[in-house]
Amino acid sequence: MTIRITGMNSGLDTDAIITELVSAYKAKGDKYVKSQTKLSWTQDLWKSLNTKIFNFYKSLDKLRLGTSVKKKTTVSDPAKATVTAGSNAVSGTQSLKIKNLATGGYITGDQLKKKDEDGKVSADDTLESLGYSGSGKITLKGLESVEGSKDLEIDVTSSTTIKDVIKQINESGTGVKASFDAENQRIFLSSTKTGEGTDIKLEGDAAAIKSLGLDIPEDDARRIKGQDAKIELNGAEYTSSTNTFNVNGLTIQANAVTNGDEKLTITTDTDAQGMYDNIKEFITSYNDLINELSSYYNADSAKGYEPLTAEEKEAMSDSEVAEWEKKVKGSLLRRDSTLSGIMSAMTTAMSTTVSVGGKNYGLANLGIKTLGYFVSSKNEKNAFHIDGDSDDSASSENADKLMAMLNSDPEAVTEIIKGVASKLYKNLDDKLRGSTTLKSAYTVYNDKEMAKSYSDYTTKIKEWNKKVAEIEDSYYKKFSAMEVALGKLQSQMSSFTSMLG
Repeated sequence: MTIRITGMNSGLDTDAIITELVSAYKAKGDKYVKSQTKLSWTQDLWKSLNTKIFNFYKSLDKLRLGTSVKKKTTVSDPAKATVTAGSNAVSGTQSLKIKNLATGGYITGDQLKKKDEDGKVSADDTLESLGYSGSGKITLKGLESVEGSKDLEIDVTSSTTIKDVIKQINESGTGVKASFDAENQRIFLSSTKTGEGTDIKLEGDAAAIKSLGLDIPEDDARRIKGQDAKIELNGAEYTSSTNTFNVNGLTIQANAVTNGDEKLTITTDTDAQGMYDNIKEFITSYNDLINELSSYYNADSAKGYEPLTAEEKEAMSDSEVAEWEKKVKGSLLRRDSTLSGIMSAMTTAMSTTVSVGGKNYGLANLGIKTLGYFVSSKNEKNAFHIDGDSDDSASSENADKLMAMLNSDPEAVTEIIKGVASKLYKNLDDKLRGSTTLKSAYTVYNDKEMAKSYSDYTTKIKEWNKKVAEIEDSYYKKFSAMEVALGKLQSQMSSFTSMLG
């Protein structure tokens, strides 16, 4: 840091004079700083809006693809079957019989007993304590229908413990899980999947298998074979390795076998309320976004307001600074052309008409419309309202056209909403997609251009600060020279005065 001693001979406040002389140059540098700050605020605002626009754009998928259509289904005996309907499920009544439930292979082992003593068996007990001597191999066959399942060979000796066997099975990848129930003194084996081909088979050293209580005959009740689930829907038979079936838009979960000729009744119909809620959610999301965009576009002018320098902030209270910056930030996108283009793309799409049965329909035919330019508040002129919506005081007293049409012709409503959502998606897609020299992909504003401008400001500020410092040094050198000259003059005058005595 340079130490300057000034004004010693002249008596002038050199620092104050030089500060005033360079103030005009410094003001230009401050202008760059303010412009860069304003640009930074604009970047942050666009980042936030871009995220909201992109999220809204992605949310249109379920509407434009028609997956927002909802069906509701009831079953005559929900204890025996649970049924849910997809958007493509056929409305009407169907009959269902559940013939088999899917099961996986399962073995309940014999109760284990120690060879020479009373007392309970523990997982740490050896096969010798269970009556096995010698050594051999037990092969647990991989399950036929379980992908990746493989045979497991277990080497056993009299010192092998129950815990050792259990551990090897559970880590084997055979598709079989083992457990030892200390309370009931039994080993249990179960397949990890259900369906045919999940039978559990043990081969090899018969004495070792017997000592573990796992030599259960094929026809024994404690050995359950894997089997597929089987249902009959409208007379057609279907099988599944699990208890879940997907048939023509219905997802059927079989819970219990029906008795004899018993048939369950499945009734499927359009879920008008569910569809209404989806459409209302869409309109609410649209309104939230378009209203926010409108508020920035229609913001009051902040002419004469710029970001504050550190020196300017020091002269104001915290609340004054906050209010000042709020005004500047609120007007950043006032009459912004990019913002205007996005709003136009959205509002144009919402006025789309769709041909259904040879007639053109739009949102207004569903009772979904704006309030009108002179009725709506300043930033809600593009917002839509649903007639009869109990949550909307502006339209709640109107007849509920949307629900009436959902009950009478849900397919037509679906086509209208699909058409509007598809157009809205395309218009936003045109704004978002594609990377250029000015913007990145999935970005609606020129983020690359702004980033370059920010970098340019950094360079300008650095160069200008250097120039101001050079000008300042030049003035200090000139004043220093003046001080030296005044010092010499004062010395000469003092000598002359002393000579005159």
